[in-house]
Amino acid sequence: MPQKLGKPLQNAVGSETIPVLSVSPVQTDHATLKQLLPEPQWSVYRANTVLSALKLLRTLRPVPVVVCERDMLPDSWQEMLSITALLPEPPSIIVASRLADDHLWAEALNLGAYDVLAKPFDVAELTRSLSLAWLHGQGQPGLSDTRPKVMVAGAA
Repeated sequence: MPQKLGKPLQNAVGSETIPVLSVSPVQTDHATLKQLLPEPQWSVYRANTVLSALKLLRTLRPVPVVVCERDMLPDSWQEMLSITALLPEPPSIIVASRLADDHLWAEALNLGAYDVLAKPFDVAELTRSLSLAWLHGQGQPGLSDTRPKVMVAGAA
């Protein structure tokens, strides 16, 4: 069941600007995130490849949330996940896809992504997921495990 943005979550975010890195070869993805995530609450940075995203992550102040397109040939969201895991302050990775099915969701979460979002984005779901990912990275008391849970058939 999706969590709603309640008072404690809104108070935790407060007036802080949250940097978000959009990683996609599709320029409309960046534009859509910029349009749906209003300033000054959000600051959206853009990268077209995993390599350009890594360069930005190394030069910018810590970026707590990355929205990464699933289909980025020759790169992949899995590469983004493994490369960012090596950073001193790894961001929460949210995989975005037009084909956000159960298989992708289970694979992404099992590999360590924070969430999977379907495109086109629903603004409420987008802001909820990004806010919770940000809080997860901040280690907010009582919200330290805000990630969706993965249930694997046959697991104990």
